[in-house]
Amino acid sequence: MSRKKSRKDRDGRLAQKAGRHYDSKGNVSRKLKEAEEQPGWRAKKGKPLMWMIIGLILVLAGLVAVLKFRTPGTDLRSAPSCNVLLITLDTTRADHLGCYGYKKAVTPNLDRLAGEGWRFNRVYCSAPLTLPSHVTMLTGLEPVAHGIRDNGHYLPAGIKTITEVLATRGYKTAAFVSSFSVDSRFGLDRGFEDYDDTFEADLPFKTNNAERRAEVTFARFSAWLENNYKDKFFSWIHYFDPHLPYDPPSPYKEDYVDHPYDGEIAYMDFYLGKILEALKSKGLLDKTIIIIAGDHGEGLGDKVERGHGLFLYEETVRVPLIIWNKKIFPKKGVVNQTVRLLDIAPTVLELSGAGASSLPVQGKSLLPLIEGKEKKDRIALIETFYPRENFGWSELVALVADRWKYIQCPRPELYDLKTDPEERKNLLDSSPDITTKLRKQLEAELLMAGGQEMTKPSGSGPTAADTEKLRSLGYLSFAPARVASVLPDPKEKIDLLNLIQQAQMAEYEERYAEAEQIYFKIMDEIPDSPASYVNLAIVQARQRKMEEAVETLKKGLARLPDSEILLVRLGHTYLVSGKLAEAFSIMNQVLNLNSRNVDALTVCAGILDTLGRKEEGRKYYEQALAVEPESKFLRMSYAGNLASSGKLKEAIEIYKKLIEDYPGDQSFYQLIGIAYSYLGEHDQALFYLRQALAIMPTRSGYFNLAVAYEKAGDVANAIKYLRLYLENSTGDDPGSIAQAKAELSRLEKLAGQVN
Repeated sequence: MSRKKSRKDRDGRLAQKAGRHYDSKGNVSRKLKEAEEQPGWRAKKGKPLMWMIIGLILVLAGLVAVLKFRTPGTDLRSAPSCNVLLITLDTTRADHLGCYGYKKAVTPNLDRLAGEGWRFNRVYCSAPLTLPSHVTMLTGLEPVAHGIRDNGHYLPAGIKTITEVLATRGYKTAAFVSSFSVDSRFGLDRGFEDYDDTFEADLPFKTNNAERRAEVTFARFSAWLENNYKDKFFSWIHYFDPHLPYDPPSPYKEDYVDHPYDGEIAYMDFYLGKILEALKSKGLLDKTIIIIAGDHGEGLGDKVERGHGLFLYEETVRVPLIIWNKKIFPKKGVVNQTVRLLDIAPTVLELSGAGASSLPVQGKSLLPLIEGKEKKDRIALIETFYPRENFGWSELVALVADRWKYIQCPRPELYDLKTDPEERKNLLDSSPDITTKLRKQLEAELLMAGGQEMTKPSGSGPTAADTEKLRSLGYLSFAPARVASVLPDPKEKIDLLNLIQQAQMAEYEERYAEAEQIYFKIMDEIPDSPASYVNLAIVQARQRKMEEAVETLKKGLARLPDSEILLVRLGHTYLVSGKLAEAFSIMNQVLNLNSRNVDALTVCAGILDTLGRKEEGRKYYEQALAVEPESKFLRMSYAGNLASSGKLKEAIEIYKKLIEDYPGDQSFYQLIGIAYSYLGEHDQALFYLRQALAIMPTRSGYFNLAVAYEKAGDVANAIKYLRLYLENSTGDDPGSIAQAKAELSRLEKLAGQVN
């Protein structure tokens, strides 16, 4: 037996004996007193105590070491030198991603970032609509504060974005968006040096549902990154794909036949991966803080609503949110407390070193939650004015506080999200105390967000004066004294909602006659909604029923004479019907309501141009380009106006920029070549016209090059290209063909080449 073991046994026996040296009254026994008198006893007694103290010291030292060398939640020292990349996923439900527990999802790139970074489990948008939600993300303000309550609104002057702050701190700024809903004309381009929102570039007008796929948006970002990766940047990439109608490209179309919404998300995730590859190829992954957020969810018919915007149920207001950078966030984790998209702006400001005080934000940085310094849920305000603006129904506004969600509307709702996450049981009547408390809290929060002060302390609830303040902020449902003026609750219009969704689906599937009949019924049910008349007129125009479409729009204007959307649609309808005078008159009415309406400015410019009123038309073009400077159609039309007015050098400069932006479009090479030819700069003319043919041989290309060669005195090549034109002239204007034949005959005689 070893000495160490025998000592251990002896100490154990002594301890066991010592434990028996007390009498029945708890006094020290005689045997213990005797033992204490023995030599060396004190030393024996002190040994176990000494080892205990040493052991405790070692444990404490180890704990200190663990605390000292434990991976911290954040390391913000290098954050201000990092790029910030905001990626927003339109119409993306959190519960349809793999990292949020959805088993059918194929989202490996999102799942990877969520697994390596910080995933926020309970995130709410401020409004289930694209434009209001993105404005909140980029301003840190609630909709009541920034003023954007629905798509199609214009951001008021004076509202600053985080982009403007970051631009002053040395960041290059660029945005790449995929939907007309966030077009630059609405104001989100503030602070961005580049704002890429080119949709359907060859069309004269952007339609309300104009969009582009993720692969196109990624390509634009990739091209920008190639030239700017050496600079610190703030970039926003917006993918729009999981949006009605769901139509993912192959192979996702085939793989997700039964659930195409998930196919759209899988396709979008693939191009999220392409972003990561692009950053990695430039060595930027470690230098880029990535923030990924959904702007709102999608109903998918779970509670009748297939799309979004009408209700405030979890399906449309719960969104994903992920923050990733291994260096800045060496520790990974999940935040389960309630947060808001409202909190993104102050988070970006803190990461950049600017701080939340650099912008009057209403959100709070998310970093204290990541660092474990904040444990409580945040209050979330959610609203939608979509029902009121589109159907004449009541707006809805909700408060999420801890486990509760209270929805204010003509028939209020209360849900316990902990026990009833699917919101199947309205507890309004069974929980009056909670209802009263949450309503008061909601009213107080809305007044504060809207810059109003309550006339009494918030605990006592709002007075009549407070109710009027709420109404002045747009919240009409807070007025029990005005029951007669309360708009219908959207829940009471479920049958009509189903009808609207049937019409939309028929229109998506190009069953226009069927859609027309349904829209007639909707128009009768909702006669005070501009959308009722516009939707009907559109499907009538699709069927070439132009007169019927005009009458539909006139009927709407008789009821809603100052409706911009109705006037614009009527102006377009007159234009495509060839009624230029009527179109010009209507579009000027639009400009009296909104001087920045690009559609009205473009139509007026084009009509004046056609009538030969070049200078007047040019002024309209310039106003339109001030709003939509990237428009391919407007730039081309403006250059054409200049060229036809004799301002060839100015036109050439515009064509050169168009060639830079659209190097594969042969028409711009032809136009600049023709302009140089008129200036007598024949070498330049021939260079560009040959470039046009190299890109794409066309009969107009042959003809224009023949004319240029003739002007340059090169008869042989003029003859060559006239012959090529005539060989390919089938279907061209007979007058042009006859002119070419006559000119060819003349040149052949001139060259003495007639057999």
